[in-house]
Amino acid sequence: MTRVEPVRKTVIVNRSAADAFRIFTEKFGSWWPLSDHIGRADATTAVIEPREGGRWFERGVDGSECNWGTVLVWNPPNQLVLRWQISADWQYDPNLLTEVELRFVPERESRTRIEFEHRKLEAFGERAAQVREGISSEIGWPMLMETFAKAANESE
Repeated sequence: MTRVEPVRKTVIVNRSAADAFRIFTEKFGSWWPLSDHIGRADATTAVIEPREGGRWFERGVDGSECNWGTVLVWNPPNQLVLRWQISADWQYDPNLLTEVELRFVPERESRTRIEFEHRKLEAFGERAAQVREGISSEIGWPMLMETFAKAANESE
């Protein structure tokens, strides 16, 4: 299997690592753009359950839930690793095993550097390069991490 380079992005927020981690996880549904959902119903929120083994999912206006993956590592305020199980066709696939890792690195003056990596993209098989191109584009993870950074800097 050919190795596919992970997607990486770094953003800086004017928050402590604890605050940045909390905003990313507890307020996930408030900053994540819900207009692009994978469930049948329009999404009202997205949730990361706060524990290893917790679910990562969206909730629809009709109360339905659509899984995105699970929490592999829950280590506040330093690290979060999520299993991303959204296929190349934008459907939940319980057999797909890619990983999204975020490291919350404290910097001076209550600033935090968030180091993001989406890896194990080889799991997408023959569509790995296509998926990587999409999720690394300006409307993929880079935009999502900038959306998070803006929300973190503006959050109360």
